[in-house]
Amino acid sequence: MRRNADLRRINFMSDKRVVITGMGCLTPCGNSPEELWDNLLAGKHGFELDNWFPEEPDTKGIVARVKNFDPTAVFDKKEVRRNDVIVQYAVYCAEQALKDAGTDLKDIDPYKVGCVIGSGIGGIRTTDEEMRTYAEKGSKRVSVFTITKMIGNMAAGEVAIRTGFKGSNFCVTTACASGTQAIGEAFRSIKHGYLDAAIAGGTECADIGFCYAAFNNMKALTRSQDVDRASIPFDAERGGFVLGSGCGILVLEEYEHAKARGAKIYAEICGYGSTCDAYHETSPDPEGKGGAKAMELAVKEAGIAPSEVNYINAHGTGTHLNDLTETMAVKTAFGDHAKNIAINSTKSMTGHLLGAAGGVEAIVTALSVKNSKIHQTLGFKVSDPECDLDYVTEGARDLKITAALSNSLGFGGHNGCICLKPVGN
Repeated sequence: MRRNADLRRINFMSDKRVVITGMGCLTPCGNSPEELWDNLLAGKHGFELDNWFPEEPDTKGIVARVKNFDPTAVFDKKEVRRNDVIVQYAVYCAEQALKDAGTDLKDIDPYKVGCVIGSGIGGIRTTDEEMRTYAEKGSKRVSVFTITKMIGNMAAGEVAIRTGFKGSNFCVTTACASGTQAIGEAFRSIKHGYLDAAIAGGTECADIGFCYAAFNNMKALTRSQDVDRASIPFDAERGGFVLGSGCGILVLEEYEHAKARGAKIYAEICGYGSTCDAYHETSPDPEGKGGAKAMELAVKEAGIAPSEVNYINAHGTGTHLNDLTETMAVKTAFGDHAKNIAINSTKSMTGHLLGAAGGVEAIVTALSVKNSKIHQTLGFKVSDPECDLDYVTEGARDLKITAALSNSLGFGGHNGCICLKPVGN
């Protein structure tokens, strides 16, 4: 009995390779990975000038919204009323990702397929609507579905209900790092044998006046009225981010399972770094030490030399402090090699999708690895002496990627980084 137990333990703890086999997304730049990718390579952003506050129709600001999304594609009308938009997004994208993967994963024990979907704010639209109902119409008019619509974990829960996946299921809530850390945690679960496959990513929709007011009053949002100069990461004239909405979901599989079924593989996830600045609620560590350590840990787990990393999909929000400290973090993590790394910001075209950003940017990073091409950092015009790395400002670039990082840095000092590379033998 002891020998059999030891053998099971050894098999359970042996590291497994993890690959991306399916992807689904809803973004201001497209409602599928293909549409998003085409628009990013073409340098087409998803920004509009519109009202931030319904009660103040003369107050205009830049928005980045999902367009032409029809929830009845995956929900009947009754179900739409029972699910917040972040859940609608997640279910839609999970179905899209599974279709892209060419499998329903039903050949795997359902307790070995998990769902890890992050959300920084949760069902904030429901919270806002029902708080208004309570204040204006009284307690009896608050919807019986309020709690299940507002809690952030319901995206992962509803995906599981619809797919029957009974493995580890939870929501990562680490502000803007939520999506990346959800993918990282799912990666680790498969790598160490707890799961064989997972649905992972992030979902968010904070497109309400309350959220615009909150971010604007803390001076996080751009005040620009020019859609072409609103989100300008690493530019000397940057002044804040564009608040966006969306969702990015990936199918992660143990490599041997994916290979056996002849799956299309976008990239291999080979490392994950997770740290905390332990410095301030909103401001990053001024020396970028936490972000640097997250990158170092991801590279170390990947088992590669730092010099093999030649592309970083940056957090790149367009705020003064983020872009400065992220630049410092890259220099700390890579030393002289930092100047050889191509760096871009997907947020220059999608805006900042908060907890969904990491999911969408992981998709972009995987497509970059697969296609040996990276999109530009759109809108960049004025160089900042303190941000002096290669931010891919000239347009889309051909690049054979040896290893790539995707960074996410969240309020509270949360730092997440995943390392991707092409699939070898």
